[in-house]
This record gives sequence, C-alpha cells and structure tokens, in this order.
Amino acid sequence: MIAELLKKSRKIVIKIGSNTLSNDDGTINKEFLDRLSSQVNDLMKLGKQIVIVSSGARIAGVSTIGRWLRKEDIHYKQALCAIGQVELMDAYRREFEKHDIHIGQLLLTRDDFSYGSRTLNIRNTLFTLVDEGVIPIINENDTVCVEEIKIGDNDTLAALTANLWNADLLILFSDIDGVYNKNPKVYADAKFLEIVTDPVELLKNIEIGETNGFGTGGIATKIEAAKTVNSYGIPMILANGKKENILANLINGNERATVFLPKE
Repeated sequence: MIAELLKKSRKIVIKIGSNTLSNDDGTINKEFLDRLSSQVNDLMKLGKQIVIVSSGARIAGVSTIGRWLRKEDIHYKQALCAIGQVELMDAYRREFEKHDIHIGQLLLTRDDFSYGSRTLNIRNTLFTLVDEGVIPIINENDTVCVEEIKIGDNDTLAALTANLWNADLLILFSDIDGVYNKNPKVYADAKFLEIVTDPVELLKNIEIGETNGFGTGGIATKIEAAKTVNSYGIPMILANGKKENILANLINGNERATVFLPKE
C-alpha cells in the first residue's frame, strides 16, 4: 500500500524533524542530507513535485555557537535560530546543488495561515517554485515567533502546508518506524500499527508515554497532523527517517511504516 501511495502521488510534502536531521552531537547530519537529496532527485525524475518542511534551526545554531547551549532566555533561543537557519539552508543548498536542484526558503508563522492575502501569497510562491523545479524548504519563523503566533511544532506546520498546497501525500520522518500502541523504546510487547483510519480514536487509546521522543510534542503531534490532513482527504505516512535510503525503500515496498488513510 505504501509503495502504491507513493507511486500515484504527484505532490508530496516531506517533513524532517530535528532528530532525523542531526547527529548525536547536535551537528547537522550531512550524510542524511546527501542521501535525501539523491532520493528526492530520483522522485523528481519520476515526475513528483516535492516540498520539504524542515526543523533543525536551533540545533544548527547550538552546534555553531556552542557557548549558548544552556541559555534559556527567549532572545538567545531566537538568536540561535537566526544563526542556525543560515547553516541549515546552506547544508541543504550544498547537497541539492550536487543534483542541479535549486532550493527556496519560506519562514512562516501561524498568522500566515490565518489571513487570506498571506495564504494566497504562500500558495502562489509554492506553486511557482515547484512548477520551476525548485524545492521549497519551509520552517517556522522562530526568530519572531512568541507563544501568541507560534505554530508550535513542524508536524502541524507540515499538515497546514499539505492542506494549503493541496498535496497528494504527507510524509513525516521520525526516529521510530511508525505508530505503536505504546512506546516501543520502553515496552518490548508494543504492537506496530500498519494502517490507521481513525486518528481521533487512536489518540484516545494509544499509550503516549512520557519520554521526550515519544510523548507530547512527539507521537501525539504526529497523530494530530494525520487527523488534520486526513480531514482534507490527504493520506499520511509516518516512517523512520534514520533508516538509510528510506524514501527509496518505501517506494520499492521494502520498508514498513504507518499509513494514515482518510475515511472513504
């Protein structure tokens, strides 16, 4: 089913989280980006249009200016994002340049999805970029965001982007293979869920847990993202972005993931 979804989908949004994008020491994983750019290039040769939603600005900032690592002041956090966003986009640019692919940057806030004129401008920019073979890379504008205008997480941003662009498919990369009925990092008997058709019911019954990688802001936001896009008729795949050549293996049917399917 996953392979079939990928093959028939033309407009694909791919969300890449900080855990997927970074090495254990917090630096940007250049090997991952190298593999990603190669796989995206292959998808584009198949006639796919790709939009990327990418986290990682703050961790890239920390790895650039390590002396600010423990600064919790909001101004330092936003300053780290300002520095890290440059490093992040440069890393993407260098990898996609190997395939003669240009990238474009969009930094958004919640308000951008709430006002008609802004929404229209985002849509027009997205359509223009992808029609010209340029890959938009979207992130939240963390340097200006405060709680009142913050989207909150890039799972939500990816879902909003998929809806706005009328995507055929949303792919979320995480550090687990998909959704389990409880945290597989804690419970050996956790059951893998290959297909989910009711994310609302899943949220009621799943054991979220309390670990950073799997708790609120982790798997919960991913299920919420699925609920959002499914309501617009868009399927979503949750897969392990840490696995080598994950996109290629998904499209070849050689890797498992969880598929969230809209109700008929």
